[in-house]
Amino acid sequence: PLPSVSEEGGEAAPLPPQCPPHLDAVSRSDMVALYCDTLLRGCKAEEAGDAMSKYLLEKLKMKENNWLGIWKANPDLFFINSEDLVIPSVGILVEVTWKPPQSSSSQIKASISVVEPFASNIANMPRELVDNILEELDHCVPLLEIYPVEGQDNTVSEIAQALDIVRFFYDFIWRDWDADESCETYAALVEERIKLWCDIQNGTIPAPLGHRFKKHLEKYKILRLELIQYQSNIEEEPTEEEVVECWKKYYELVMLCGLLKIWEDLRLRAHGPLTPRILRRRKGYRDDRKTVTHTVAKTMTAEMIKNFSLDAPLQHHENLNAALESCYSGDTIVIFPGEYKAENLSLLTEDITIKGTGKPEETRIVSEPTHDTFVLSKAQDIKLMQLTLVQQGTVDGIVVVESGHMTIANCVLKCEGTGVCVLTGASLTVTDSEITGAQQGAGVELYPGSTALLEGNKIHHCNNTRASETSPRSLGGINIKVVPVPKLKMKNNHIFSNRGHGVTILQPSEIPASAEGVGELTASGDAEETVSKLMQDLRLEKNTNTLDDVKDIAVVHS
Repeated sequence: PLPSVSEEGGEAAPLPPQCPPHLDAVSRSDMVALYCDTLLRGCKAEEAGDAMSKYLLEKLKMKENNWLGIWKANPDLFFINSEDLVIPSVGILVEVTWKPPQSSSSQIKASISVVEPFASNIANMPRELVDNILEELDHCVPLLEIYPVEGQDNTVSEIAQALDIVRFFYDFIWRDWDADESCETYAALVEERIKLWCDIQNGTIPAPLGHRFKKHLEKYKILRLELIQYQSNIEEEPTEEEVVECWKKYYELVMLCGLLKIWEDLRLRAHGPLTPRILRRRKGYRDDRKTVTHTVAKTMTAEMIKNFSLDAPLQHHENLNAALESCYSGDTIVIFPGEYKAENLSLLTEDITIKGTGKPEETRIVSEPTHDTFVLSKAQDIKLMQLTLVQQGTVDGIVVVESGHMTIANCVLKCEGTGVCVLTGASLTVTDSEITGAQQGAGVELYPGSTALLEGNKIHHCNNTRASETSPRSLGGINIKVVPVPKLKMKNNHIFSNRGHGVTILQPSEIPASAEGVGELTASGDAEETVSKLMQDLRLEKNTNTLDDVKDIAVVHS
């Protein structure tokens, strides 16, 4: 039933519910089969548009009568300053009339008329304005802008599914440059993009990175439309200024296209060259082996430095970035209470100590959401003490130990993506600290061949949900990837309120023959014996730790 509207109020009625999305419930394998085997069936990239139109036309021919839908129009059609709106589209309830097109075109259009009573997602939308806009459009709009209303017959439901499938193709699979690329099988490219989309949806690819990729893809589409519109507005021979502007827009488009291709080729992996990273060269110690204490505070007073030795050289900095740039190995950075940001934390190469004064919560360092990494260390021996690190939108873990050794003492790590990641060959010591809030990974992730000592810590409220094609897996507070076996020693830690297991041991389904000591773990088939053996190899002193999660320690096959 259609919503009613008060004649006295004059406001638009709310929109009825639209048919639910179809692809949300489709598995990756079924989606690949749908697009590659059924819809495209080995066609070339330049033929894909015609194939999608043919599929949609076949569904539309099944419905002879009119049907109801919600026209989701671009706000630019209705408002001058649409950037100020918080809604992505203007929704109008319409009746759809479709007739077979007279000429072949990849963009199928439909005739629409406003339904009585007037309904919109904007309560004070003037009905007269909508009528005027439709008059200008000759009551014809692209069919993909229409979303069928729920509760109609099965044929309309099938049309809704078909529209959903075609929209997804143009929104995420199709690229404007596909027709110009030399690709032996377009279906293989389509399959890779479907896998990419599924990895973003199920959390395999970190959410901040997936969001950034979608944002850049949308920006590319907008820039391309702007270039086409700019070129179409040039009526006669272009002026020099117009030629320059066209080239500027074109090169910006090419650069963005190249970045998207790189990201797709790298599968948007979290630990990889997503954007060019400047590798800082290690300076080492000063020639005279002297060390300097760097103080960081927005305002410095005599009271703040009274406890420092007069014999030790002091350098004051108003921001943390400047202090990090001035450091040599052996130096100490002392940060006074306040909130700081420092992009140079992602380029740590010197053996230094970075510590706050007072309680950890008084000295907060917040990540830059637009950056891929927050704290990344390649130093041989670096220490973080009495600090609170707050991760906001960065792709990698809140702290990534790429090589060397890092000590984290009496710190609070408030994660958003992943917690502390210790890569192959690196080592980590965490004492008397708190790690919380990881949404896309564990509080601590140990890569094969890494080493970690955890003592007296609290690791909690880490969701770490990884979905597979068959079922989601909640992997818990600490993830250990065991080929080759990392070295982990735990003592007096409290691991609780994590979504999943306290400690998860990720054991590959296929164990390489070269992985000594791991193959024998799977021979007995006894889960308790497997955990016990792994605990011995990993030096997990379970009795001294408190694990309050659903299952304290579990072996999961990856």
